[in-house]
Amino acid sequence: MSGSRIVALGHYQPPKVLSNDDLATLVDTTDEWIRARVGIRTRHIAEGETLVDMATEAAQKALARSGRTADEIDLVVVATCTAVERSPNTAAAVAARIGVRAPAAYDINTVCSGFSYALATADHAIRAGAARRALVIGAERMSDTLDWTDRSTCVIFGDGAGAAVVEAQEDGAEPGIGPVVWGSEPEKGDAVVITGWDPVISQQGQSVFRWATTQLAPLARQACERAGIDPSELKGFVPHQANLRIIDAIANKLGVADAVVARDVVESGNTSAASIPLAFSKLVERGELSPGDPVLLFGFGGGLAYAGQVVRCP
Repeated sequence: MSGSRIVALGHYQPPKVLSNDDLATLVDTTDEWIRARVGIRTRHIAEGETLVDMATEAAQKALARSGRTADEIDLVVVATCTAVERSPNTAAAVAARIGVRAPAAYDINTVCSGFSYALATADHAIRAGAARRALVIGAERMSDTLDWTDRSTCVIFGDGAGAAVVEAQEDGAEPGIGPVVWGSEPEKGDAVVITGWDPVISQQGQSVFRWATTQLAPLARQACERAGIDPSELKGFVPHQANLRIIDAIANKLGVADAVVARDVVESGNTSAASIPLAFSKLVERGELSPGDPVLLFGFGGGLAYAGQVVRCP
């Protein structure tokens, strides 16, 4: 097997939109303060929707767009850090909802880099012959972890899900998913934490900002090198949607001036493991990327973990 490729994407966001002005009625903040620091204007917040609901909606859209059926899926992977149920895991619950029969199904938690980790593990499974076609999903209900009196965190996060259908390519075809560059700095793991049975997120914002803006561009460049492409040849760059200032800093250092850079954080906030597939799906849906375009996906955040790979646009 020569590798795998993404054949379709899908996404879902709850209908409730929380604006910066809405947040200003809950906590001491302003629209100007939020936009100046993180670039966010709105975020979507789940009300009745569960994590499984959102993951299922995104997966069903991706499956429908792929032209494949649930019977053709033999692996389901969900990247999330906000699952409430320990068993069955989110992947198994989504598989049951969609009607996938007897899949390998597991969740993966590397927080904001989760989708790139999940995509890499699915690609590896397909390359090894352990799977033929996979659903890879990033889904988060970050609002469950928020302290709505803490303006340093409650203004940042949102809820949503994104999904990709990934399948094997025939021998000799150019790989549609490039080699992953992944790793972590566990000694800095306390920079972003979600702790307790009633979980609350906290983060050392300045530490994360310095790490992201000084350490990650060379790692993103490595992902391009492993795929045999220069960053200047990229048509798209979809980083984790953490903070608009971080996104722009990495893009500038990477040298992707001619690429479409995802900035969905402005409308969706930080949706952790959901942010990359959510932003990628929107770019494709709007026609801002074309089939076959080389796109760099790069996740980073809690852990502190990172992962990235160059993919071909479906």
